[in-house]
Amino acid sequence: MNTQSVEAQLDLSLTGMTCNACALSIEKGLNKLPGVRATVNFATESARVSFVDQQTSTSEIIATVKSLGYNARLLEQTTTEMLEAEVSEHVSMLLTRLVASIILGLPVLLISMIAALQFKNWQWFALALSAPVVSWGAWPFHRAALMNARHRSTTMDTLISIGVSAATAWSLWAIIWGDAVEHVYRGSSHAMNATNMTSMVLKSGDSSHIYLEVAVAVTVFLLAGRYFEARAKNRAGDALRSLLALNARTATVLRDSEEKIIDASKVRVGDLLIVRPGEIIPADGVVVEGASSLDVSMLTGESVPRDVAPDSEIVGTTVNLTGR
Repeated sequence: MNTQSVEAQLDLSLTGMTCNACALSIEKGLNKLPGVRATVNFATESARVSFVDQQTSTSEIIATVKSLGYNARLLEQTTTEMLEAEVSEHVSMLLTRLVASIILGLPVLLISMIAALQFKNWQWFALALSAPVVSWGAWPFHRAALMNARHRSTTMDTLISIGVSAATAWSLWAIIWGDAVEHVYRGSSHAMNATNMTSMVLKSGDSSHIYLEVAVAVTVFLLAGRYFEARAKNRAGDALRSLLALNARTATVLRDSEEKIIDASKVRVGDLLIVRPGEIIPADGVVVEGASSLDVSMLTGESVPRDVAPDSEIVGTTVNLTGR
């Protein structure tokens, strides 16, 4: 028995993207699936996917996105509460890492840049403070870089991870196998004579320098950028969700001479809707019967109601004030 292939379409809600390169990576990965055409929007964190149902399934599409290191779910199964919880958790995670990295990283930066604060074997102290910052603090960058490397792709996170890792690895080598610890330090209680000055000059080769402050500073600044970006997106999302909350959630439809209450998203072209006084108009349309006044202040900012009659065009989300 032959069955006919049908092209289906679905919308996905995506989380975990940090730049446009992430969106391109997801799009590239999805388009490799047989019969799939995908478009990913980084700004809205969503994807529209068209696919042949006999070649690729919905579960395979979602699994592909997750294998790339991102989270995906069907947009129709995503509620506002779920999005708010995810965004709040992400912002909280970034803030925790940022604050901890600042507390641990600030002493490293000061002791590395100000000679008067340096003491004997201060490099080990700096290494101990830097280790949590460049590992746990920078983990979001390392994780994204590793996931991209698995699929032979690169993003901005790859460059960040390589830079932080390289600075840390070199500093570790200089401390353990180089002569960084033996490098002459300046302290407020250690006056330098001509011999010590000469020793410092002779030992100022490449193996005596550490760059832990660079790794820490890069991590802190980029975490701060990610945090403020996430917070700004969260606030913008709150404003958008507040606007969407003004939409009608249900609609009263007249079908077969019977009134039925349905979800507003299921209203179709040609449906005859009944809107009672005080209710929000669920969709754009034309008045067929009755007369009323509408509150259109959300659209125009004007407080004066607008009168409507049969054949008048009306806009969804406005409020019916008087008639039915």
